[in-house]
Amino acid sequence: MRTSVFHRLYFLLAATTVVNGQSKIVLTNDDGWAVANVRAQNTALKNAGFNVVLSSPAENESGTGSSDAPPTVLGSDGCEFQSCPAGAPATGSDPDDARLNYVNSFPVTSVRFGIQTAAPPFFGGTEPDFVVSGPNVGKNLGSVVLESGTVGAACEAAKEGIPSVAFSGAGGSHVSYTTLSTPSASTTTAEVFAALGTTFTQALLATPFNSSSPILPPNITLNVNYAAAKGDCTDADAFSFVLTRIHTATSTTPADVTTCGSDRLPTERSVVSLSGCFASVSVMNATTKGDVDSDTQEFVLNKLRSFLSCT
Repeated sequence: MRTSVFHRLYFLLAATTVVNGQSKIVLTNDDGWAVANVRAQNTALKNAGFNVVLSSPAENESGTGSSDAPPTVLGSDGCEFQSCPAGAPATGSDPDDARLNYVNSFPVTSVRFGIQTAAPPFFGGTEPDFVVSGPNVGKNLGSVVLESGTVGAACEAAKEGIPSVAFSGAGGSHVSYTTLSTPSASTTTAEVFAALGTTFTQALLATPFNSSSPILPPNITLNVNYAAAKGDCTDADAFSFVLTRIHTATSTTPADVTTCGSDRLPTERSVVSLSGCFASVSVMNATTKGDVDSDTQEFVLNKLRSFLSCT
């Protein structure tokens, strides 16, 4: 049974009106602070009422996994898309919006800077409630998660005690946010993925949370992948989210949480490859970047039960 994003909005709007105003989000990625996807996500989250601070690499750092190094002064090319000048400081912000921050280092370094340095002044000196990484230009499925900087940043947040999600999607282009004002396939992709990421974040944070009722268990992140935003999938309402696992199970793999009539979850790759508009949701151990036990899967299923669908 499939449940559309549109129908789920009824409970989301009622449930998140208060929570959104209190929810503090650090947004990051690995494609760079000036790429269209992350800026569209920033706008969508802000428009939904979240308190958002962006902290991303100054340049494209795709495929850098969990690499980490102190930020350095920008070289002769400056930030990506000439979004900061040659020789700019190792960290900085948009001159017109101090909530938009670059870090000339890896995604892991960038999200840590956001959590510890860039965001607290906007969050009353406190940590974020949640970290959103992405949406990545391109999918991050199966063993690819080990190399993904988008996933690496989400895992780093979880290891630092901040619940997180990594969003990635098929298609899209590594283009500047300045292109978002012009209709194109890449703009459609950025806007659809931003809408999906916002709706998912609203669903996950819909239930009031605190230390005794956390958003996610400790050291857990979520790996979410979207099918391409093309054909019948150019509207976020067309998508259905399905609970999945990262890796293919073997004969010795313990049972998954029981849902959709089975105790074996489909792989994220199989779901995103289906005909139709699907998004996979895998529960990930932030240290191993692998699958988790059925109890941890069940925690997420219970959080998102009315939001998730079957294939």
